[in-house]
Order: sequence, then structure tokens, then C-alpha cells
Amino acid sequence: MALRQISTSLLRGHHRAFLQPSTITAAPISITVSTLRRFFSATRAATAPSNGSENVSLLENLTILGVDLKMARQRQPGVLRKVLTNEHGLAEFLSSKGASREVIASIISRFPRAITRSGEHLEERWQLWRNIFQDDAEIVRILDRSPESFFRSSDNENLEKNILFLSSLGITPHDLPKLLMKAPRVFSNSLELNRTMVELLQSVCVSLGGKDHEAFARAIISRNVYILIRSTKRVKANIEFLLASLKLSDTEALSLLQSHGADILDLSHTSLKRNFKSLWVKLRSLGCRKVEMKKLVLNYTQVLFVSPERLNEKLDCLVEGGIDVRQIVEKPKVLDFSAVTLKQRLDDLNGLGYNFDASGIAILDMSKKRFDAKLAKLREFRL
Repeated sequence: MALRQISTSLLRGHHRAFLQPSTITAAPISITVSTLRRFFSATRAATAPSNGSENVSLLENLTILGVDLKMARQRQPGVLRKVLTNEHGLAEFLSSKGASREVIASIISRFPRAITRSGEHLEERWQLWRNIFQDDAEIVRILDRSPESFFRSSDNENLEKNILFLSSLGITPHDLPKLLMKAPRVFSNSLELNRTMVELLQSVCVSLGGKDHEAFARAIISRNVYILIRSTKRVKANIEFLLASLKLSDTEALSLLQSHGADILDLSHTSLKRNFKSLWVKLRSLGCRKVEMKKLVLNYTQVLFVSPERLNEKLDCLVEGGIDVRQIVEKPKVLDFSAVTLKQRLDDLNGLGYNFDASGIAILDMSKKRFDAKLAKLREFRL
């Protein structure tokens, strides 16, 4: 489906149409356009801001719309000093798409710059989004959660280019909305900036002997949607550090980076090196060898996201509770739990004489519901 479904002339015609009072029908918003128009035309010019002061008539319009002015001042104070804005047009537009009065007020309160977008711009951008999302209601829900994702950029042409580029990489219709919701800056980036990151990922694949460099880049982006807003310098440095520090084979590196290892690329390089070094120092003090450190990271890369203090606290808790560090290497997801939870579980199980050497530590990795049920059975069996 072509991304530009409506012509420029049609867009302009629509823009003229929905600004006319006669086009307003019953809608979730309870404010008439004529009320806002009266404020806009009668007072805007008379109360135009001077010396950097706020526009009084604009504040009155926003108050009628239910906007939280205190929040708006905190978010983007400069907008409140503008003379020409489109708050009533924006309210009409969003209302026509199904947004309630409360949602419209919330959107403007959190992202005031939305009122600077023209009707033509809004309609064109909405049509571009409709090529990604199923219906208007879905877009309204996204705007309610994250107004920035829709209003941050005013460059619709750049948005269209980025959508086409990412689609050409094979990013699925399932992943494109996720990318737009979680990392809207990706679509505000210049096309060349996004292309440069993709080319870096593809070159990494080629250097590691990978056969499908496009699939490699696509897998990483789908796994870590934030990578396109990181610098190529950071990503390249992190990849080189992991390859050298873990002494990964090409096959191991390709497998790691395309799976859960893609998240590591999102870390700052300083944090990655600090966490890696701290982990090695701790594991070595507990009797681990580098091969076991490598195994832990390959199976549970999340370990590199945890601060050294929190990770050491968890490891100490487990070891003091009778767990061998090699068992942790084999079942690293126990580290998902807090030290407090681990200590409580260890105390409960040790109190029942649970044999971790014979039975393993999988019981520590259970959900609360399953663990409590297992603990009840163990107590019953003991009786």
C-alpha cells in the first residue's frame, strides 16, 4: 500500500474543511469551535505576548480545553509564548479520530508543542501512521501513552523515508509499531543516520563470516529497538569488547548478538566494562574459571546490566545459603530475584533440610505461586 494515500490538494482541502465551524458534529469533546474561535480572533491579537511573556488568550484557550498549565510550563514553556497556534484545530482533529476530552487535554499538557502543528501536517502524519497501525483507535491509545511519539518531529517526509527504509530491511508489521512506540526518535533521525547504523551491523555480520547480513541486522533491531538511537561508536566499541573479553568464536558471536546479547549493545561502554570487570573479580573470588564466566554471560547476558553492588549482594546471599557458584552458572535466572526474596526462600528451604546438591536450585527460580505450593508440599511430606 502506498504510503501517501492522499494528495496534497486533498490534504489542503481537508485542512480548510475541518477548521470550519459547520463541520463540527457531536464528539467526545464538549467545547464548541466557536467558543475557541472567539477567544482566538478577538483576544489573540490584543493579548499577544511581549518581552517573552505568555500569551494570555492562548492560556485561556488551553484552560477551556482542560490543559494542565503547570505541567505544560514544566514540559515546553516556550510554546505558551507563541502568538500563532492551532489548539482548537488540534482538538477538533483528535476528537474526530475518537479521542476524548480528557485524552486531548492530557496530550497537550504533556507535549504542548502539539498545538503548533497545522491541520495539513496532522492529517498527513496520521495517514502515514495508518500504514503501520490497524485503526484510529490504536493510534489514539498510543498518543495517550506517549504524545512525543507522534508530535516530536514535524518532518513528515523524513518519517516516510524512514518507514520505507526500515520496511525494506524486512522489519515486520509486528515490529514496526513496537519500534515507533518505544523509540520514536528512530523516526526523527535522518535517514542517513539510521542507514549508517544498519550498515555497521551488516559489516559486523560479514566480518564474522555470517551469510545473511540483512537478517542479522534485522534480528538485532527487532530484539533491541533502541539501538538505532545509539551512536555507532558505542555499538562498535561494545561489540569489540565482548569479542575480545569473552574470546568468542565467530559462530558464538553471531549467535549471541542476534539473540539476548543484542541488549548489551544498548549499555554505555563504560558501564559494560565496569560491570564485566566486577563480575569477573567476584566469580574468580568464588573459585570460577574464565570458561565458566563465559558460559554465564552467554546464557544470561542480563548479568551485565546489574550493578556490581546488587549482583554481589545476590551472589553472597546464594553462596551463604549453601549454593555452589557453579550451580548459579548453570541456572543463572535465579539472579532475577532480589536478595531479600532469595534469602527468604533459602531460609525456608534450609529450615526443611532441603538438599540443594541432590535436588538442584531450580526451586529458587519458581514463581511465588509455584514456590509457595512446592514449599507447602515439602512441609506436608516432612510431617
